[in-house]
Amino acid sequence: MKSKTFSFPFISLLLLLFVVLSAARSYDFFYFVQQWPGSYCDTRRGCCYPTTGKPEANFTIHGLWPNYDNGKYPHDCDSENLYDATKIEDLLPEMQTKWPTLACPSADGNKFWAHEWNKHGTCSESILDQYSYFRAGLDLQNKANILSILEDAGIRPDGALYNTEHITEVIKEVLGVLPSIECNRDESRNPQLFQIYLCVDKLGKDFIDCPFYPKRKCSPEIEFPAF
Repeated sequence: MKSKTFSFPFISLLLLLFVVLSAARSYDFFYFVQQWPGSYCDTRRGCCYPTTGKPEANFTIHGLWPNYDNGKYPHDCDSENLYDATKIEDLLPEMQTKWPTLACPSADGNKFWAHEWNKHGTCSESILDQYSYFRAGLDLQNKANILSILEDAGIRPDGALYNTEHITEVIKEVLGVLPSIECNRDESRNPQLFQIYLCVDKLGKDFIDCPFYPKRKCSPEIEFPAF
């Protein structure tokens, strides 16, 4: 019995089809991640306020990260379309307030935003260009309004301990989807509310039930530090 052989053009066609199908399934949903600046700063590592000054005491954006339904995620998808601040000039004042950097040394945010776009944003460019990507993150932060949700339920950044499950239930009651809570530890190694993950549809517009949750562990009670 003769074995089948495939011509080079046929193999090339298969490779092209694979690339096209891979591009079509660029991602399935986003993680929208917000962080509490008080918890970012109240660690052994500490923080540095951006050159624009201390951010307001509110949850700020960490990132909008494309993910697959299988638990994996794409990254660094287009080295030919890197961050360009001139494309988002009219967003920068709002980003300095809602998407600030707290890393040291102090900076204006552009290095942080470049990392977020180059690593994550480029993997959503089939739907969101650079401007639309950052605009989506800002709109989602406005839509979530996490601090207001928590404060309305009596959960305030006052250094007190709060029940972790209650925090998730309060957010779900208002937004209609279950969040995932990430904790870190303060200088005394006490667990504290650090980041909140929400899942968003691939258009970057609506909160959805998460296909899966990132593996995060928090104590039953966690501190909500002041900022």
